[in-house]
Amino acid sequence: MKILIAEFAVGTGAEKSLIPEGAAMLKTLTKSFVRLGHEVYYPSAGTKICAGTILKSTAENFRQVIERKAKDCDAGLVIAPDWMLPELNRILEESTVNLGCSPKSAACCADKLLCTKILQKAGIKAPELAAEPEKGKKYVTKPRFGCGAEATYLVTELENNYENNEEFIASEYIEGTHLSVSLIAGQKPLPLTVNRQFIEFIQSKGKIEENDSGIKRNGQKAGIFGIKYNGSQTPYLTPKRAELYETAISTTECLKCFGYVGIDMVLADIPYVVDVNPRPTASIFGISRVMREEIGDLLLKNEFGELPDSVHIEGEYCFSKDDLEQML
Repeated sequence: MKILIAEFAVGTGAEKSLIPEGAAMLKTLTKSFVRLGHEVYYPSAGTKICAGTILKSTAENFRQVIERKAKDCDAGLVIAPDWMLPELNRILEESTVNLGCSPKSAACCADKLLCTKILQKAGIKAPELAAEPEKGKKYVTKPRFGCGAEATYLVTELENNYENNEEFIASEYIEGTHLSVSLIAGQKPLPLTVNRQFIEFIQSKGKIEENDSGIKRNGQKAGIFGIKYNGSQTPYLTPKRAELYETAISTTECLKCFGYVGIDMVLADIPYVVDVNPRPTASIFGISRVMREEIGDLLLKNEFGELPDSVHIEGEYCFSKDDLEQML
């Protein structure tokens, strides 16, 4: 088969800081499909991943390259900021088989306010949206249509006049362990792994880190802390794994997701869903090193065949964002 994989950072070169993470996901998927005997094509503004065939692209013609090449491919997959996915997946679907989420599903996941309300209506636990800020209570503020931990902050005192709006949302901060669940969503959902996320809370005069108990302040005063994702551990062993998998599956079914999906959660007494990524995430880099099955094979079977009942995980793999930069 001919397969198109379009990753935003590599394909546009617009966000230099995102290229190491994007290249790691792109390389993982491309090498998997190539090992299976498929031809892989990917747009690139200059980054090479030593597998597949480059399609020269720029930030200006990224969409056009996808549209043009998709017509010559049997299937495709887009990895891009969540707010861009609906349009790019629509372009892909008009020309070939989309191995990822539908444009409608991607749009629901991208809108964090709408997504939270849909999950809560379905009985899936998610942090409560801030209505009347309470003194002494911590909140997380983030762009309504952001991606990952972009412009995401822990706020120890939320302004009384704060309102969830078209640009930003605020929700209660949940103390617990920051995890993600990676799975293949579809008619027969297939959980892959539970991953521990390495999270840093950064204040202007220093840095603090999250641990199993929540925040470790290291003497910093209360205020505003930037939240930064800095890699993950795969798998993360926990007696709550079955409950985490059940929550992740319910989430993807509720939002009608398809293909590889990463569900960000905080595990307190129960799992809370904090973000839904309707596309491959950085965790796929670690998963490919501990999973016996080929991720490319699972994505194709999800569309054209039948998925296995489970996957085989052997060992453990940890990486930081600095590790990804050194691998370019």
